[in-house]
Amino acid sequence: MNALLLGILLPFVGTTLGAACVFLMKKSIAPLLQKTLTGFAAGVMVAASVWSLLIPSIEMTGKEGFDSIFPAIVGFAVGITFLLLLDSIVPHQHIDTNQSEGPKSHLSKTSKLVFAITLHNIPEGMAVGVTIAGALENNSFISMTGAIALSIGMAIQNFPEGAIVSMPLRGAGNSRTKSFVMGTLSGIVEPIGAILTIILASIIVPILPYLLAFAAGAMIYVVVEELIPETQKGHHSNMGTIGFSVGFLLMMVLDVILG
Repeated sequence: MNALLLGILLPFVGTTLGAACVFLMKKSIAPLLQKTLTGFAAGVMVAASVWSLLIPSIEMTGKEGFDSIFPAIVGFAVGITFLLLLDSIVPHQHIDTNQSEGPKSHLSKTSKLVFAITLHNIPEGMAVGVTIAGALENNSFISMTGAIALSIGMAIQNFPEGAIVSMPLRGAGNSRTKSFVMGTLSGIVEPIGAILTIILASIIVPILPYLLAFAAGAMIYVVVEELIPETQKGHHSNMGTIGFSVGFLLMMVLDVILG
């Protein structure tokens, strides 16, 4: 039970600690640092999608040839489609632009910023939840140690993400406390998503390979649609690439060694 709670809460703790940087830093993050941290988060998510989600999804089918990858193909495609749909129906706005996305609404810029990062966190929560579900089902391809390794990776990449959310909110004129609270709340969807995914997977065990690939597809959508483009705009794009490489290697090492 302690391992279960640890796995669910670690990513949220990472977001909270990152959001707390608003009490220690100035009103903004240097563009170079922001690109590096964004690239780092993208690298972690790509590595987690491959080693923690897609590979176990293929292996646990116990089949060969096309039958072994069919659940991964279907789940991945549905995950991409799901995030594409959410991106279209949820009003949100990214930190580096004044243009809103999704349907028109009267929400404040602050609320739209939080919605944007919340969309990013949904697949991360699902990824943690589905790996924990696999471990709870005593699946030989997913261990609780491996699930915890994924949670640690998500927590590490959520730390800079929490800062990237709270610092611009502070720079926009919000108080430190409000910026911290909004940054923290942007990560609350992760433990909620993890719990819901665990419940779903435990009820319908045969769909576990599909859920693993679904989470992978959703995370890859976020990386390709949002994170990587943010690292390549303007100057210091090379730092985004370096951050991506470090994040990818770190998550790969965590999954292979602890998994």
